[in-house]
Amino acid sequence: MNTLSTHVLDATAGAPAVGLHVTLTDTHGTSLGAGVTDDDGRLTGFTGALPEGTYHLTFATGDWFSRREVASFYPEVTVTFRIPKGSSHFHVPLLLSPYSYSTYRGS
Repeated sequence: MNTLSTHVLDATAGAPAVGLHVTLTDTHGTSLGAGVTDDDGRLTGFTGALPEGTYHLTFATGDWFSRREVASFYPEVTVTFRIPKGSSHFHVPLLLSPYSYSTYRGS
């Protein structure tokens, strides 16, 4: 069974990105889950088991920065990733600032 989580950090504040909306979709654009990051900037348990395939996590970064009255360049960040055959946990962190972002496969 493959599971998925994410963690968003605001690099400019050096703090978790609390209250950021995140959606999970498949390659057909079908919504598989959505949620808002918690007080630690984390979101877990989007769905049950995720089969092998390609997925998209979309982070509503523009709205999040706007609520904080911070100008930003990216209205959203979409991270596309592939889950291989097998059983594992996948963690997709996002390090965020108003004019840049980075991501990697976490543990």
